[in-house]
Amino acid sequence: MGNSKSGAVSKEILEDLKLSTKFTETEIVQWYENFKKQCPSGRISKEEFQNIYRKFFPDSDANTYAQHVFRSFDTNDDGTLDFKEYIIALHMTATGKTTSKLEWAFSLFDVDKNGYITKSEVTEICTSIFKLIPKDEVEDLPEDENTPEKRANKLWKVFNKEDNDRVAEGEFIKGLLQNEDALRLIQYEPLK
Repeated sequence: MGNSKSGAVSKEILEDLKLSTKFTETEIVQWYENFKKQCPSGRISKEEFQNIYRKFFPDSDANTYAQHVFRSFDTNDDGTLDFKEYIIALHMTATGKTTSKLEWAFSLFDVDKNGYITKSEVTEICTSIFKLIPKDEVEDLPEDENTPEKRANKLWKVFNKEDNDRVAEGEFIKGLLQNEDALRLIQYEPLK
């Protein structure tokens, strides 16, 4: 995808990114130049992505969460992120509307990509989020969310589902929009 041989972002990708993000042409071109310096091949592998993520969470085990984030951004399932996937991911997580972020969060929790999330998928993602939390901060968590399983149970209750039920994207978004506490449960914000 894109114009990986030349030093400039293709007009097609540039126009597409201007339409699908809030970034200006100048910002996209600057991001592209930086991306090409960091990734001369024009792609980021899962391992490179994990290394980047580890830098943001040096006191935590970010590998599992980074793998899930990578999977959710690798929209064409080729095992790499190209520039377009990278910028759309950056836009969604940094500047996107709440609904867009929740759509992305759903794709993160939909581990098997079947269009639904199950309690086991919620537990899997909560476990990977939990690994991001430094041990000294875990001690300060409320009693009903101080383990990955408790956090997953608390989040699952938001959807009023039985343990073996599943949640569609619309239900996921609606449930989280109606419950600020649940919004906090699907992420980790460092205290720093």
